[in-house]
Amino acid sequence: MSCPITREALGAYVDGELAPDEAATVAEHLTTCADCARDYDAVLETVRTLREGLVRHRAPDVLRARVRAALREEAPARVQAPRKRAGVPWRALAAAAVVAVASSGLTLAVARRDVAPRSIASEEVLTSHIRSLMPDHLVDVRSNDQHNVKPWFNGRLDFSPTVPRLDSIGFPLIGGRLDYLHGRPVAAVVYARRQHMINAYSWPADAGDEDVSPVDSRHGYNLVHWRRGGVEHWVVSDLNAGELGEFVRAVNGER
Repeated sequence: MSCPITREALGAYVDGELAPDEAATVAEHLTTCADCARDYDAVLETVRTLREGLVRHRAPDVLRARVRAALREEAPARVQAPRKRAGVPWRALAAAAVVAVASSGLTLAVARRDVAPRSIASEEVLTSHIRSLMPDHLVDVRSNDQHNVKPWFNGRLDFSPTVPRLDSIGFPLIGGRLDYLHGRPVAAVVYARRQHMINAYSWPADAGDEDVSPVDSRHGYNLVHWRRGGVEHWVVSDLNAGELGEFVRAVNGER
């Protein structure tokens, strides 16, 4: 009997490109099929080796400026009209295009193996955040009540994520979704601040606690990382650093 999971689907699963229901099907299949599990481990090891052995160089400012200029020229015809029709966050799509095109200008060289794991994780988190801003990708369960969002993760994850309600201080809960980072399912709890979306990621951590990091700015987005109580936390948004710091303190019960 042939395996229902193709190599293409397995690769898309590793890259986090499958829809939540498709990803869940692959994840369940991997628990029962030894051949696919071996293929999955081999792909993960290959990806890990490549990531740890590559050096990324920042695209030249001239290239980045040209990309932004090209996007501005296209905006009147291709961005503004759809925005009026559907209210889609086209500014986020433009930002994603800047990241994607600029990234294509990066020079990659197999030269070293001292790339920090946290740096690799931050790239995956940022990519996931940008992908979530595309239409119909933000949440799997939409609710402003943590008593609806938190139980939704039961049975979908091997831990229970923190889902505080912060609307009283200006960070309303939008919902949650199941995402995939580092080849494993993670929780993404979504909040808002005016027109800014905030993704709060969490998953079980192998190492000990780590203090909240300084805000890391990349491609117009801000990221914050910490580890506490056996859980890894990442928060990312295009919200300004000051307000994002306020959000992180509130999540940690420091308000």
